[in-house]
Amino acid sequence: MILSRKFVVLCLVSICSGLKVSAEIADTTGFATQTLNEVVITSSKDDKKQIDLPASISLLTPKEIENWNITSIKDISAVIPNLFFPDYGSKLTSPVYIRGIGSKINAPSVGLYVDGVPYFEKSVFDFEFDEVERIEVLRGPQGTLYGRNTMGGIIQVITRNPLEHQGGKLRLTNGSYGYQDYSGSYYGKILPHFGYSFSGKYNHSDGFIENKYTGQTADKIDVFSGTGKLVWEATPSLNLNLHLRYDNSKQNGYPYALIDPAGKIGEVCYDSVSTYNRNIISGAFVINKKFPAYQIKSVTGMQILSDLQAIDQDFSILPVNFVTQKQDQTLWTEELEMRSIGREKIDWLLGAFAFSQQAKSHLKINAQTKDYDIPAKGLAFYHQSTWNNVVVSGLSLTAGIRYDYEKSSQGFLYQKPVSGILKTVSDLYSELSFSQWSPKFSAQFKLSNSNMVYASVTKGYKTGGFNTSFDTEAEQTFKPEYSWSYEVGSKYGFLNKKLSGEIAFFYTDWKNQQISQPLASGVGSLLRNAGQSYSKGAEYSLQALFLKDWIFNLSYGYTEARFVDYQSGTTDYSDNCIPYIPRHTLMLGSDYTWTFNGKCLNRALFSLQYVETGKLFWNDQNSASQDTYGVMNGKISLNRKNLTLDFWVKNAAATEYTAFYFEMSGKKYGQKGKPRTLGATLTILIP
Repeated sequence: MILSRKFVVLCLVSICSGLKVSAEIADTTGFATQTLNEVVITSSKDDKKQIDLPASISLLTPKEIENWNITSIKDISAVIPNLFFPDYGSKLTSPVYIRGIGSKINAPSVGLYVDGVPYFEKSVFDFEFDEVERIEVLRGPQGTLYGRNTMGGIIQVITRNPLEHQGGKLRLTNGSYGYQDYSGSYYGKILPHFGYSFSGKYNHSDGFIENKYTGQTADKIDVFSGTGKLVWEATPSLNLNLHLRYDNSKQNGYPYALIDPAGKIGEVCYDSVSTYNRNIISGAFVINKKFPAYQIKSVTGMQILSDLQAIDQDFSILPVNFVTQKQDQTLWTEELEMRSIGREKIDWLLGAFAFSQQAKSHLKINAQTKDYDIPAKGLAFYHQSTWNNVVVSGLSLTAGIRYDYEKSSQGFLYQKPVSGILKTVSDLYSELSFSQWSPKFSAQFKLSNSNMVYASVTKGYKTGGFNTSFDTEAEQTFKPEYSWSYEVGSKYGFLNKKLSGEIAFFYTDWKNQQISQPLASGVGSLLRNAGQSYSKGAEYSLQALFLKDWIFNLSYGYTEARFVDYQSGTTDYSDNCIPYIPRHTLMLGSDYTWTFNGKCLNRALFSLQYVETGKLFWNDQNSASQDTYGVMNGKISLNRKNLTLDFWVKNAAATEYTAFYFEMSGKKYGQKGKPRTLGATLTILIP
């Protein structure tokens, strides 16, 4: 495997940095720091420490989320190695890619879980963070434990537990471009083992890009969200959790403009205001029961989505194509797990998962209407066992298997006016069913309590489904895609875990790939199973404590993702790079905390991050691309007892880049990246 020079240089620099650290922090062994190796990774399902998992994992701790001013899911793009979120232009969909695997339209290839509950649709991926405890990202296929649509990996968001946090908090933020963010939360206990929490959040932005025709900003947004949680430790072995969340967003969206022959994005100028309004209600009821030798966990999840998109789809001052789409979705999930507790030789995990989803949408294009009814149901069973200290001490072997079955259907009704009367053009009904076995094998050797090496082989699977845009009946459906992923890696910790990190190399071969292609009619796109591809690369991360209060973070990901066999019509795209995949991602961060006993201040924090996204191509032809670009973010935080005042900046150097690109009807469109934004946040803690 040929890796970029930058990756090799970063590895050497980090090793040299580690040698330097040993001299500087020799006298700070008593300083308490939070390290990755001590954190239990809940997204692994068997609740193991990061050092004990044979997988490539990134964790954003509460301090990093706070210090790096991460307020939404898209803020972690490129901060995590080989993770990329292109900005679609509204919350309607959130394409996400890990290690070159993702999906521009339809179902995601990366799983998102919030407190253990799955988010199936990309329409609910983009949400504002509120009271988040930590974020875990597992890279590589997770189909054995998570099933469908996790070929790229898993993102797990964990919110705070009211039994572990007490008191209230108010946060007031104002910034440039009319940015406002006001939130409040409170954590309390009714009884010593019965806790509750509630929170509310309001977020507003005037927008960054003006629509020259309407005189309004094309990306104004208002978001309100609220959460509630009850946690009851009924007995030392029985724990009950109830989580509820409501999210409402209203935005002007799709700030797309024509791209001139020189590749420059012009001004947004179209006649009709385009909007996206969304309501989400989600909840979960979790039961944990421990027995002497095993634990049983039940997670019942619910999610209700209702949204309305209105878009000037010709993006011009002419009244050509104005489209409205209303969606209503209801999802119920149930997962039941049983896993061993405290076994030294064999750790095992058994599980069953079921879901039922109802999805309806009504599409109106000028006077034409299209109605879709797409229900789906699925059932899965899985098992995983780990044999510890096999043959020699420190060697562990893991094997897992999962069986998924899914059945779905689509009813499609297309009507258009003829002589003033709405006539049926097409009335279709199709059914699909899929079943799949997903195995996993891994081996790890623990060299010490903070050092290990591992290797794994995993099969990935993404279910087939229905296109909602198609010109012919044959284009209505697409088949599943499959992958085999191979990975070797190492995790390390030195100097009493003051220096820690991991390195991984991976190769993924996947077939029957679902590829987004434009419709022959020129408006819209669909998925086709179009070929065979590969993705290979490496990831490296480092966390080091310099002196007593200076933390350094580095993460780097390199990916080469190409089509192996892909032809569309008479065009051969074989050996082209897969679109929307940055060649590399890089994050360099440094946090310094200055603690002192003054009358005015108790603590000052200086935080700085450089986030770089490598070159990527926007289309299968590789004729449109975005060169490597980087943004600088920073924060100064001043604390006095229960008051904290933050001054922050995003994209400090005002780097210009293209955030999104597409082609339609022979024209090229783009969306500009967000400009420099400044702001201040006041946080008040309430005992």
